[in-house]
Amino acid sequence: MRLDKPRNPIYPLATLFTRPPRSGGQFLPLMLKYWLGFNKVPGVGAKKLRALLDVFGDVESAWRAPKRELIDVGLDQRALRNLLAARETLDLDAELARLEASGVRALTWDDPDYPASLRRIDAPPPVLFLRGELLPEDEWAVAVVGTRRATTYGKEVARRLTADLARAGVVIVSGLARGIDAAAHQATLDAGGRTIAVLANGLDQIYPPEHRQLAADIIKNGALVSEQPLGAPPEARNFPARNRIISGLSLGVLVVECPWNSGAIITAKQALEQGREVFAVPGGILSPNSEGPNRLIKDGATPVTEVNDVLEALNLTQVAQYVDARLALPEDPVEAQLLELLGREPRHVDDIRREAGLPVQQVSSALAMMELKGMARSVGGMKYVIAREPGPIYKVD
Repeated sequence: MRLDKPRNPIYPLATLFTRPPRSGGQFLPLMLKYWLGFNKVPGVGAKKLRALLDVFGDVESAWRAPKRELIDVGLDQRALRNLLAARETLDLDAELARLEASGVRALTWDDPDYPASLRRIDAPPPVLFLRGELLPEDEWAVAVVGTRRATTYGKEVARRLTADLARAGVVIVSGLARGIDAAAHQATLDAGGRTIAVLANGLDQIYPPEHRQLAADIIKNGALVSEQPLGAPPEARNFPARNRIISGLSLGVLVVECPWNSGAIITAKQALEQGREVFAVPGGILSPNSEGPNRLIKDGATPVTEVNDVLEALNLTQVAQYVDARLALPEDPVEAQLLELLGREPRHVDDIRREAGLPVQQVSSALAMMELKGMARSVGGMKYVIAREPGPIYKVD
């Protein structure tokens, strides 16, 4: 595997602050039951469902479409057979009632609260189940992953780096597994930070079972998420798919300790495919658990020996200022509008004013305030850029 560094995509900060407010209680859109139905059909994943929606317009029409039209869309025999069987056997109203009774929330592609970072991956899960709460600042997340059979060195490194990231305002994403994952989640909570655990099973059960208390604490200070429906067991085939969500929710993935043929390496490779940054902690050359990170570093991943290696590469050194500033943004539509217009390339105040359709005095005043808040940065000559310029991102050839 060889890594290169193409131009990093821009993630507009203003999108973090323009989501509609959350409704109280469980969110149950009218067509949610059809999303739940498709989520239980083997062979109909994100790409096939997107093709169905492109043809039939909405999820209910796709669910009810005649067999002949489904064939014309190009469903293969397995997917068609499973869909027709599901329509005959599934009680969608019962599925909806079960979800509501469980206290688990379901976010679909149609939901404004669906994580923006996850939308950008190649095959985002059509339904994302949630316990806890996702917040706008979760866009500033770093995944911390590694082996279940972690050494004392690996656990201590994970705890120290994760705690430092959490204290800097970075949200930590991991998989609730034994070893490095558990150390990362717990260190985040101990540091007073937010953490998101991505499970490979339904959220009505916790795996591994000894992490029930850890999961309960995460719900209070972050979220548990999964694409698996209620009742789904933690089967081995679900874990690689789970790992793409871990990387998809994150700006970058930090691999602490693992062999080369491990799930953490799968997560790193998926991060590369998604255009995320990959970091790795170097270890002893005789340790099997350091083979994975050491090989990643040889292939071009960023070596990490202290937290600033991550913060500087992702330009997250001022993330705490962004988190504080977000509270004022919904009350100021001018700042939100100007954030949409700023990017990595310097833009002159006159160009910003012209595109925003606002008086120059109002634009200049707002930009000055945004610079104080750490949202914008003057580069001279009355030109501005967005303050958090994304760093380099690695991709597989």
